[in-house]
Amino acid sequence: MPFTSKELEAKLWQAADILRGQIDSSDYKNYIFSLLFLKRLSDRFDEEVERAVADGVPSEVALSDADEHEFFVPESARWRAFSQSSMNTGQVLNNASRVIADANAPRLDGVLTGTDWNDESKLGSPANRERIIRNLLNHFGELNLRDDNLRDAEGGIDNVLGDAYEYLIDKFADDAGKKGGEFYTPRPVVRLIVELLKPHEGMRICDPTAGSAGMLIFSAQYVKQHGGDERNLVLHGQERNLGTLAAGKLNLLLHNLRSARIEPGDIFTEPGLVDNSGRLLTYDRVIANPPFSLKNWGYEFAPNDPHHRFDRYDAVPPRTRGDLAFLLHMLAVTNSEGMVGVVMPHGILFRGGAEGKIRRGLVEADLFEAIIGLAPNLFSGASIPVAICVLNKNKPVERRGKVLFIDAAQDGYFTPGKARNYIDTEHINKIADVFHGFEGVDRLAHVADLDEISENDFNLNISRYVDTTEPIEVMSVADALAQLRAAEKRRDEAASKMDALLAEMGYAR
Repeated sequence: MPFTSKELEAKLWQAADILRGQIDSSDYKNYIFSLLFLKRLSDRFDEEVERAVADGVPSEVALSDADEHEFFVPESARWRAFSQSSMNTGQVLNNASRVIADANAPRLDGVLTGTDWNDESKLGSPANRERIIRNLLNHFGELNLRDDNLRDAEGGIDNVLGDAYEYLIDKFADDAGKKGGEFYTPRPVVRLIVELLKPHEGMRICDPTAGSAGMLIFSAQYVKQHGGDERNLVLHGQERNLGTLAAGKLNLLLHNLRSARIEPGDIFTEPGLVDNSGRLLTYDRVIANPPFSLKNWGYEFAPNDPHHRFDRYDAVPPRTRGDLAFLLHMLAVTNSEGMVGVVMPHGILFRGGAEGKIRRGLVEADLFEAIIGLAPNLFSGASIPVAICVLNKNKPVERRGKVLFIDAAQDGYFTPGKARNYIDTEHINKIADVFHGFEGVDRLAHVADLDEISENDFNLNISRYVDTTEPIEVMSVADALAQLRAAEKRRDEAASKMDALLAEMGYAR
C-alpha cells in the first residue's frame, strides 16, 4: 500500500526519537536525511532494475549499467549490503556514501559525504555509535521508498516525499531552537515573499543564502501552480554551511528539481555563481532570508571587492552588522528588470551611520517598492519582529517615486501560538492583495512618495507612515452643549426629587 504524506511524516519523525537524548538536536537532520536518501536511492534502484528486466533488459545489464538508472547505486552501497554489516557500520555507511557520490558526480556532490557516521564527537563511543546506527537502519529498513509506494492522488511522487522532507525540516528547526533558524525559514513567510514577487516560467531565480532551499522550491511550485513549467526555470543558490548545503541539495532532488544548482562557500569572499569570466551571474528574482545582523561578515574584504558591491552609496555596511551587506549583494546579482524579496530585521529601516547613508542611497535610487512589517516570534529561536523588503529595479510607472508601507504585525494578520506565532494562507492572501493593490488602507498601509520619506530623514520605520491607533471620535460643539443641557436637566430633576423627599421626612429647608 502506498504511503500517505501523514503516514510517511510520522514514520520519519519516529527516527528522531531514536536520536533524542543521544546527540544534539541540531544534528538530527544530517543523519536522518542521509539515511533517508540512501534508502530512497536503493529502493528506487531496485525498482528500476525490475522494470528494465520486465522490458527485456538482461538482469546483469540492469544491475550494472548506469544508463538504466537515474542514479546508479554500486553493489556495495545498496541497502541490503550495508544494512547487514555486523561491525563498524559507521565506516560502512561512510564508504557507501562516498561510492554513491563518486558514481553520480557531480550531481550528488556534498549531498551524502557531508555526514560522518564515525564522528565520535557527535555519536559517542564505538559501541554507542554502533547501537544508534543499528537502530536507525532497522527503523528505515521498514520503509519501502519505491515510486510505487509514494504516489499521490495525481500519480506523482514529488508531493509525498518532498512534503515529508519539508515536514522534517520544519520539525527539526523547532527542535533545534535558535540553531534551527540557520537553515530554515518558516514556509508561510517563504510563500508570502513568493506571492509578492510572482515568478514565472523562463525566469532566473537565486537565493544567495539558500539554507534548505525552500525559497527555490516554493518559487518552482508557484510557477507550476500558475500553469507554468517549473523545468523551464534557472534555480541557483549558495550556502556556506556544508551540512545545510547537503540538506538543501537533497530537498531539491526530492522535489524533482534536478537541474537546480547550489554552490558552497561565502557569498562575500568567494561568490560561486559567476560566469566563465568571473563576473557575477544575474537573475530576474533574488529571494533570501539572510542571517540577522551577522557579525564578521567580511568587512575587511569589502574595499577590495572585485565586483564593487559595497562602494555604490558612499558607505560600507558596519563591521558587526551584515544585514545591508547581504542586501547590496542581492541587488548586485539582480538584473536591470529584476526584483528582490528579502527578510530583514527592523534595524535596517532606521539605524544611522553607514546604514543610514546606504538606506538614503537606495531610496534616492528609487529601489524600494514595499516594506512589510510582520509579527514577532515567527522564526525558530528569534522572537524579534522582521520586515519583508521588496526592491524593484524596474518599477511600474505608476509606482515610481513611491514606497508602500504595510503594518502586518497587527491582529488579523497572524495567529498567536505557544512556541511561535504563525501566518496562515488567509493572512498571506490579505497581505499580498494589499501589496499588489498598492493603495493606502486605513490603519494598515500607506503609500509614501520620496518627498515624504526625505522629510523623515530617510527613516523607513513603518510606524512613521502607518498610524495603527484607533481614531478618537471628536464631538462637535453643538452636540457637547446639547449633552451638557441634558445633563443639567437631569441634575435639576434629581435635586427637586431629593428636596421633596427631605420635606416629607421633616427636613425641609
